[in-house]
Amino acid sequence: MFDPTAFDNMKVVIEGALYDLDLAGKIVIIDRNDQINMAKMSRNFDVHFQLPDAKGNQVTAKMEINSDMINLAAELLSDALSSTQAGCKLRLQFFHKDISDEQQLKEISWILTEIWGETREICQSVTITPSKALISNCISIEFDRLIGEDLMDDFVELIDFMITTIQQLESYLLEISK
Repeated sequence: MFDPTAFDNMKVVIEGALYDLDLAGKIVIIDRNDQINMAKMSRNFDVHFQLPDAKGNQVTAKMEINSDMINLAAELLSDALSSTQAGCKLRLQFFHKDISDEQQLKEISWILTEIWGETREICQSVTITPSKALISNCISIEFDRLIGEDLMDDFVELIDFMITTIQQLESYLLEISK
């Protein structure tokens, strides 16, 4: 029997927390990906979810962890490599449509800063598809450090912040669509 890696343990905690919320009817999981890249010896896991009663301007959230060969080697060969490279990278994303001007992007940035704080790197990426008259926004929240097993208890609180973010974004988008 093998000892699971930090990535495996974190993936199980994230899945458990999100599927518990899905079963309780607080969120709806709409996609899940668990990938191994054998050429680069990396792993990637993500789950997409949204609120069950979303109306109109639906916001979708994505929680993603990934680990590459250096992270795995640092964990497995802790004597040979720096243990500061053991762990996973964490990224949170939120997706929505129907943004019409730069002021709305600024308001969204303010909402996210209020929830996540000023120390988080929050990026917005707008995509315009003229043929479908579609404007969509992808918001990414990056964490400037690796996440280790010692922070797994924080995932539940992190998910609560994600749900709050979805609720606040949907309220704002509903307000501007009137």
